[in-house]
Amino acid sequence: MQSIEHEAERSGQTDESRFCAAYREFSPGVLSYLRARGVEDPEGLTQEVFLALYPQLGDVHGGVKGVKSLVFSIAHGRYVDEYRRRLKAPRTTDYDPAQDPRCSSSAEDELLAVENSGSIKALLNDLQQDQQEVIALRIVADLSVETTAEIMGKTPGAIKQLQRRALCRLRKLRTSLREDRS
Repeated sequence: MQSIEHEAERSGQTDESRFCAAYREFSPGVLSYLRARGVEDPEGLTQEVFLALYPQLGDVHGGVKGVKSLVFSIAHGRYVDEYRRRLKAPRTTDYDPAQDPRCSSSAEDELLAVENSGSIKALLNDLQQDQQEVIALRIVADLSVETTAEIMGKTPGAIKQLQRRALCRLRKLRTSLREDRS
């Protein structure tokens, strides 16, 4: 492994050549250090370290040891900054509706569950004709409120109200059906 100084001497001692040599020499170590510390994006932070190194490279004294010391000082500083940022940031988790105790099945879900059990016709027969129609169009056929309103010759508001009443009635019927089975 050639030292940074030898490469820089051969290429004319430019900051650019010193930077390239420093990057080749120390980037694997910086990346490993950041990975070992559990940084979320070690590759990105490694790039930030070397971007911060470049303007300071001309002022470094002590040869390879001086550059190495500066590189890892910057890396450590960036790690500390990221660690503090993570401590301040609120912890986020993906939402899982199955784990949410506030959730309850909707009337639509209950209706579809009943539909799969084969007793949907019996429950629908206990509804008024227009309630049966709105349930069939909105839930079973999965049509929009506007399309259902157009088909039934009613306003969208009337369809929403009719659907709400039908679903409430179905929920009551299903509850009484469960109680009868018990």
